[in-house]
Amino acid sequence: MSQLEEMQTFIRIVEAGSITKAAEQMNTVKSAISRRLSELETRLGISLLTRTTRRQTLTDSGEQFYRQCLRIIDDINEVESSIGNEHKALTGRIKIAAPLSFGIARLCPVLKQFHDLYPDIIFDIDFNDRQVDLIDEGFDLAIRIAHLTDSSLIARRLSTVKLVHCASPEYLQQHGLPLTPDDLMTGHIKLHYHAAQDNWHFKDQLGKPYSINLPKSMTVNNGDFACEAAISGWGIAYLPDFICSPAIEAGTLTPVLANYVDNNEIGVYAVYPQTRHLSQRVSSLINFLSEYFKKTD
Repeated sequence: MSQLEEMQTFIRIVEAGSITKAAEQMNTVKSAISRRLSELETRLGISLLTRTTRRQTLTDSGEQFYRQCLRIIDDINEVESSIGNEHKALTGRIKIAAPLSFGIARLCPVLKQFHDLYPDIIFDIDFNDRQVDLIDEGFDLAIRIAHLTDSSLIARRLSTVKLVHCASPEYLQQHGLPLTPDDLMTGHIKLHYHAAQDNWHFKDQLGKPYSINLPKSMTVNNGDFACEAAISGWGIAYLPDFICSPAIEAGTLTPVLANYVDNNEIGVYAVYPQTRHLSQRVSSLINFLSEYFKKTD
C-alpha cells in the first residue's frame, strides 16, 4: 500500500470513529483496515490511536499526523483540480488562528466574500487570544496583532489598529481626569491585557519617551471583557480602536492622554511558517485579505 493510501485509510478511520465503520465505508473487511493501521503504526514507530472496546482516541502523535494527512490530501486535490480550471483549484480546508475580538469584529465579512467566490473552501477557525504554535497545531496561517519578533514566521501586513487609553466617565469623576501621564501616579489603576507589556509608553511635550507602570485592578486575556470592565469603572484600559470605538462614540468610555501616547499603532498580520509549503488556496486568501483591508481601512 502506498503512503497516500495509508493516509487516506487513516483519515477514514479517524473520521468514521471506528475501524468497523471505516471498513464499512471502504467496502472491505475490518481485519484489513486493522492490519493497515497496525502496519502504519509499525512503520512510523508510534501509536496513533488508543483503542478500547467502546471507543478510539487519537494520541498526541496521532492528532498531529491526522492534521498533516488532511493538509497533504487537500494539497494533492488542489493540484489535480487546478489543471485546466483555475477557479475550481481553490478547494480544501484552511485552518486559521485569530484573536477572538478582532475575529468577531472584522473577519466574518471578508471570509464570507472569499467563500462566495470559492464555495469549495472549508474554513476551520480557532478564535483564541493566545499565540498558537502554527506548526505543532497544524494551522495554515494566523492573524496576529503585534509587533512581530519571531523570525521563523513569514508575515504579510494586512492592516493597522490604534491603541487608545480610555476609562468610564464615572471612573474619571472619582479618580480625576489625567491631564498628563504623571497624573496617573495619583491613585489610578489599570486593566491589564495579559499579553501586553506592563509599562505604558508615553512621550513628554518635547517628544522624549518615558514609561509608567500602574497598579492593576485585573489581568484579562480578552479585549472585549477589558472594555466592559472599563465601562463598569474598574480602571483605565489600553484598547484597540476596533474594540473601544463604539463605547467612545456612545459616551460610555472617554479617551485620555491621546497627545502623550508614544507609538500607539500596531500592525495586523497574516503569518505562516516559512518551512510550510504555501498552498494556492492559502496564498489566495492572504492576497484577498490584504486587498480587502486596503479598501476598508
